Amino acid sequence: MALITSNDAAGFLPHMQGAGASRSQQTAVKLNSLKVSLLTEEDKAEALAFLQERALHTVVMSSFIRDNGLASPLNRGRFYGYRNQQHQLEGVALIGHTLLFESRTEDATAAFAHLAQDCPQPYLMMGEHERVARFWHYYAPVGEMPRLLHPVHFLDLREPFKGCEPVEGLRPATLDETEAMMSIQAEMIFEESGANPLESDLEGFRGRCMRRIEQGRVWTLMKDGRPVFKADVIAETPETVYLEGVYVSPQERGKGYGRRCLSQMGSILLERTKSICLFVDALDAKTQTFYKSVGYTFRSHYDLLYF
Repeated sequence: MALITSNDAAGFLPHMQGAGASRSQQTAVKLNSLKVSLLTEEDKAEALAFLQERALHTVVMSSFIRDNGLASPLNRGRFYGYRNQQHQLEGVALIGHTLLFESRTEDATAAFAHLAQDCPQPYLMMGEHERVARFWHYYAPVGEMPRLLHPVHFLDLREPFKGCEPVEGLRPATLDETEAMMSIQAEMIFEESGANPLESDLEGFRGRCMRRIEQGRVWTLMKDGRPVFKADVIAETPETVYLEGVYVSPQERGKGYGRRCLSQMGSILLERTKSICLFVDALDAKTQTFYKSVGYTFRSHYDLLYF
């Protein structure tokens, strides 16, 4: 994993170094923040229409709104909108455990960053490289850097890959397999972020894993009672599906399971959505090559910032 500690992060994002708004900029941000308000269920159609304009990059927020509504503890945060003088949306943000935002203007980005400063315990921010850097410029005190920075490539698949044989037994996981799926996902989260959800939020983590299983969004291939392959559909809309936690058992690697399972999942999911997207470590050329070999294409540079 290309995890960059706070001491080294400025080298990866040079325009973050010395980040932090000036006093005049902070005043402007506070004025702009008056145009920010909580979104309610009455705003649902408008918010989804706004996010759909860049559906590939807003899949997580759109899926949360579709699944949970605009005001739900399941979102682990609150949705806000930024409106211009004509009362039109120029930005939508989810501010809470994860910081996600979609802004059309610099004013909207600045206002969301100011609002996020009052968020008590943000854990992760994710977004396109340049957008994250602009947000951080307004968000962070001068010289402050994230605890960890993970630069990634954003890839997507838009056509089923036909070069692999089907896999017998690939299916959605069942609730009886919750503990096995949780264990794998927790290990992958710890490897990427340095935080273990089994220690910090066991019951909440179990509940989220069980809910994805109940939604049919955790896929697995079992062999002799052990998971050979696992992948989680974290978010899903009619436009795109976002995958995380793609795993192949160490004992079964090199046998083609990952390639065949991802190919088959792609064929199934693309029957109900237009694309499938995921992140790949920006410095892991081998894994990038693997995903490209099953039809995934580079779309953008992203950053994951851990607080």
